[in-house]
Amino acid sequence: MVARSSTEVGTPAGGVPRLAARGVTVGYGARPVIDGLDVSVPPGVITTIIGPNGCGKSTLLRTLSRLLKPTGGTVVLDGEDIGTLRTRDVAKKLGLLPQAPVAPDGLTVSDLVARGRHPHQSWLRQWSSDDADVVRRALAMTGVADLADRPVDSLSGGQRQRVWISMTLAQGTDLLLLDEPTTYLDLAHAVDVLDLVDDLHESGRTVVMVLHDLNLATRYSDHLVVMRDGAVLAQGHPREVVTADLLHEAFGLRARVIDDPVGDRPLIVPIGRTHVELDRVSPQLSK
Repeated sequence: MVARSSTEVGTPAGGVPRLAARGVTVGYGARPVIDGLDVSVPPGVITTIIGPNGCGKSTLLRTLSRLLKPTGGTVVLDGEDIGTLRTRDVAKKLGLLPQAPVAPDGLTVSDLVARGRHPHQSWLRQWSSDDADVVRRALAMTGVADLADRPVDSLSGGQRQRVWISMTLAQGTDLLLLDEPTTYLDLAHAVDVLDLVDDLHESGRTVVMVLHDLNLATRYSDHLVVMRDGAVLAQGHPREVVTADLLHEAFGLRARVIDDPVGDRPLIVPIGRTHVELDRVSPQLSK
């Protein structure tokens, strides 16, 4: 069994959690994907959910954002049951970037980003110069201001992800949920997008992501949530959580965990059946 970090499952790394699942059960049809799960999102840090395919990562994120309604338990947003809040009020508190979002054909970048202001519109409050200023700042912050008049479907994958994040920023929330923001991106563009996410965190936002790439997850996260079969195996800082034993338990992956030579996080070196110098692999990992 994996030795758990000093940050116990269900306990935030510090401070009152912005977002938490308490005994949540949710699924599709009669089959629960998550059953009685507890997890907390610490304020002011980047939390990344990792785990093997089908373990419930995206289901958890969709439940935390209220896109999925749990059949049991509660999701708490800033101390309130998210299920009792109006959709507009939730949208003013958290922004969600779903996996592989699609924009209508021909929609320009500025028009897409402006849609982030919809939660702030009403019959009494129409589009204003303040909204236009927010959109301009969101475009500038994500480095896509020069693309404002371009159709979204004409952009590269990395540009498109920046534009979608810009739309999420235009909502004016300080809590961002990103489901696989590096999907379909090559490594250079993935790093570029995650550098942007880190900049947003440094400007005061709380971020929750789902990522598949384990080394990118450890590099860019302050708090990891490791899932398997709809349950949380461990959570805490990557230096506390990521071990060879945990990787084997969660993913069935043989790996060595070393210090990242260019960062302050652990680096995962997978061990396959070929191209491996067996005399440098510990007896436990070579079995």
